[in-house]
Amino acid sequence: MADAGEDAGQLSPSQQEALQQYLQVTNQEVKDAVPLLQRSQWNVQIAIAKFFDGEGPDPVAEAMAAQDAPRPSARHENLQESLMAPSGWSSTAARRSRTDPAPRIVPQQPVTHRSPWFLGLLLAPFGWGWRAASALFRTFCYVLSFLPAPIRPRAITAGLRRPAGRRMLMPRDTAARFKREFDEEYGPNELPFFEGGLAQAHDLAKKDLKFLLVLLMSPEHDDTSSFVRDTLLTPEVVELIKNPANKMVLWGGNVLDSEAYQAATEYNCTKYPFSALVCLTPKEGSARMGIVKRLVGPMPPATYLSELQGAMEKYGSDLEGVRAERIAQEATRNIRTEQDSAYERSLAIDRQRARERREAAAAAAEAERRTREKAAKAALLEEKRQLWKLWRAARILPEPPASDKSAVRVALKMPEESGAGRIVRRFPQDAPVEELYAFVECYDVLQESAEEASGGARPADYEHTYTFRIASTLPRVVYEASTTATMGVEIGKSGNLIVEELPTESDEEEDDDVEEEEE
Repeated sequence: MADAGEDAGQLSPSQQEALQQYLQVTNQEVKDAVPLLQRSQWNVQIAIAKFFDGEGPDPVAEAMAAQDAPRPSARHENLQESLMAPSGWSSTAARRSRTDPAPRIVPQQPVTHRSPWFLGLLLAPFGWGWRAASALFRTFCYVLSFLPAPIRPRAITAGLRRPAGRRMLMPRDTAARFKREFDEEYGPNELPFFEGGLAQAHDLAKKDLKFLLVLLMSPEHDDTSSFVRDTLLTPEVVELIKNPANKMVLWGGNVLDSEAYQAATEYNCTKYPFSALVCLTPKEGSARMGIVKRLVGPMPPATYLSELQGAMEKYGSDLEGVRAERIAQEATRNIRTEQDSAYERSLAIDRQRARERREAAAAAAEAERRTREKAAKAALLEEKRQLWKLWRAARILPEPPASDKSAVRVALKMPEESGAGRIVRRFPQDAPVEELYAFVECYDVLQESAEEASGGARPADYEHTYTFRIASTLPRVVYEASTTATMGVEIGKSGNLIVEELPTESDEEEDDDVEEEEE
């Protein structure tokens, strides 16, 4: 099985497609199908025909085998040995025990070409003469048909057996016409005639391991009507044919039709009505269909029934063995398919998990990268903020003296995080409100030594944003960090103010994360 799987895996796409088409029709094992397709040059139609009709001998291989094989020595046998030899020892008796082959019959559709009307007009007299001669010949054959068969000319016999002209139809239409004519002649019945050609019935019986009962009738024969009414349509015979347990396919044909006439010729039919029981003969060939029983002429229904049942019992055990083998092969194939499906599902789950792990690792790496970028950006921003504070602290307006009556006295309550508590300071009356914000922002720098707060260059590409606001308590008024509004106008002579911290971006992100977790 492993070799068959390796061979099938090494096939080209076109060969794989041909193999799948062949397996769908024949249901054969891959290990047997690949060599047959190779011998058929990967032609699916030729391979299917070889499977159903049997593969003929290879003349090249037989010639090579004949050259290599040793010549058998002459066999000397006396009269005593011949008399003492068993009856089954003779090769002639062995050949006689084999069933006749049942070939797959495909009717050939004639190809007709309409001649030009002018040529037809010229040939019309010859056509009339041919029809007159044909009518005279058929009359002559009918007169000579009363002669005994041994002295009857062979041409006359062939002329008698040749079917009369009927319009050729497709196999399915021919079967429908036979069924309609049968019902019109003998009335409604329960015979399950196959609605298709003999080749399709042959293929069905071979594929499903059924018996094929071929019924050939001639409406010109005197015994046809009595056989159908007294034998074929008896309840016992009808029950035998239509019983699903017997696994029988019934195909009937009129020898006036081309397909049935071809079947009569291939089956060596000499008398009508004719019945042939066909089935697969495993002992004579794995793909060989043979005629296991011939029933010729009229006979009592009991005889007809017993003959059919005897042949079915004789070859039914062989068919049951093949059915059991096919069931085992199908079970093995199903198990293999289920195992392959389970493996594919497991492989898909492993791929999904690996993809999820890769996505999680990529997401973690991206989050780490963003964290590093954010930390670096925050560090750079903090560095520029400290440089800005040093630069701005050096430019804070000096505090007016206590004797300056126009100065604005402000009492500031600093945030608890700063630890400064309450601060009192005076500012010039014309100082902008932004000066008060700068004082609060740079308060920690102003408390340091003069050298550290000596200032420096203003950082480039930096716009400072205050993270707090200043407001009065009663009444509550928020003073914005304006560079145009003066403290004397906005605050007045004095004021008790409070410094309130504004929420930062990190705090807002933490609040959003908490809200998402709560949801």
